[in-house]
Amino acid sequence: QVQLVESGGGLVQAGGSLRLSCAASGPILSINNMGWYRQAPEKQRELVAAITSTYSTTYADSVQGRFTISRDNAKNTVYLQMNSLKPEDTAVYYCNANRVFTAIQGFRDYWGQGTQVTVSS
Repeated sequence: QVQLVESGGGLVQAGGSLRLSCAASGPILSINNMGWYRQAPEKQRELVAAITSTYSTTYADSVQGRFTISRDNAKNTVYLQMNSLKPEDTAVYYCNANRVFTAIQGFRDYWGQGTQVTVSS
């Protein structure tokens, strides 16, 4: 069974930094894209950043230049380095693994349980 486990959220002052990690475990043969989404109260979930298996990256305009996504394919882990944090970055951050291939289930998408990031002004 594939699971995504996130860590690294917390409370930080504006201008500070946090690093999120998400490790995928289970009988994984390959993972296509990995990414981070966030959902603030009363708002829709939105893409923050994504990275392909060949390390191409995409960022939301609101985080471009402040956040950096990376991944370690050998460890099936994706990271999100968040710098110059702003109060509007406050949200629950979710890890996503897209087109995860296992021998039993084929291709499926998976989500982490979410980790809270709170930025105080």
